[in-house]
Amino acid sequence: SEVIQARVDGVEAQLGEIMAGQFSSSTKMSGKAAFITGYVDDDSESDTDSITMEYMYQLNLNTSFTGEDNLYTRIKTGNVSDHFGDSSQGTYLSAANKNGGTLKVDKLWYQFPVGDSLQVWVGPRIENYYMLASSASIYKPITKQFANGPNGSSYGSSTSPGFGVAWTQEVEDPSAARWAVSANYTAKDGATSSGDKGMFGENTRNFVLTKIEYGSPQWQVSLATSFKEGAGGYDGYYHSKAADISDADITAYGLRAYWKPDTTGAIPEVQIGYETASVDSPSAGQAEDTDGWMIGLGWKDLFVDGNRAGIAIGSRQAASSIKGGGSDPSEDNTVWEAYYEFKINDGVTVTPAVFGSTDVEAEGKDITGAVLLTEFRF
Repeated sequence: SEVIQARVDGVEAQLGEIMAGQFSSSTKMSGKAAFITGYVDDDSESDTDSITMEYMYQLNLNTSFTGEDNLYTRIKTGNVSDHFGDSSQGTYLSAANKNGGTLKVDKLWYQFPVGDSLQVWVGPRIENYYMLASSASIYKPITKQFANGPNGSSYGSSTSPGFGVAWTQEVEDPSAARWAVSANYTAKDGATSSGDKGMFGENTRNFVLTKIEYGSPQWQVSLATSFKEGAGGYDGYYHSKAADISDADITAYGLRAYWKPDTTGAIPEVQIGYETASVDSPSAGQAEDTDGWMIGLGWKDLFVDGNRAGIAIGSRQAASSIKGGGSDPSEDNTVWEAYYEFKINDGVTVTPAVFGSTDVEAEGKDITGAVLLTEFRF
């Protein structure tokens, strides 16, 4: 028996050495690689309409310490540049990454419950739309301007230090409608100690977002209200040039609604969104008010089970009034996209897509593009 016990002890010691070099059993890793092949015609004489091939690579680490919490880490890289990384003209892809091939910690936060109805987030690299009781939009976008249904002043913050909380009403029937309220704070300069910045400094560009929603898994209506101090359009993302007040204090509202059919196939999901914002004390010639909108349709299992399609159209947030008079050349801009996603197997999809815009960068300027997006998930 002593010999048997010695052998058991030896096996346990070897097993302990092996496990010491592995992830904790509570850590799960997944990932995605994207091959991006396409071109953009930006309606300029210098444009060559060259076909490019770029990539994005992403790893997701989810670690739980109690079974109910989650430490989320996203590591990401890519070499996307030029058109597919340009947010100003509506050609920035949701799959894009502009790290120049360098692996970086792209997101990092900790989420945990408080009781049965509250969720809490805190982290040094997070965006406001992750700290919500439910997503702002159900539409799956190709170009990032249609994310968050659409991207605009109310959502779409830059990755920053922040924290948030979300309360969801408890209902006995999971399919029943319920209320939910989310609130969060992000500071774009939260990692900067100088210049009276940091998390709560006087010169910190901060973003307070609240979202009130009512609905079920099949439908929802919501209103987001955000207050930005010194953040303006967050470096021009998804706004016209006249509506990008980068250092302004603004108050923004985002109205959203979605509906899903009972069955997949011919009847699409519908996502509707409207954005409006008011600028505090603009200078002459700057925007006083802005607005934008989108309608997105998504079909699951269209023609073939596992495949999906999407169409979206809208207007990027433009100035509806300018202090001292005048108008935004992009006030009547239009943006659109359409795609069909082929599911090759559980891990591989191929998605041809087309997209375009009019009057986004300048009145009378048209932009069109096409992309073949191949994604590998593991």
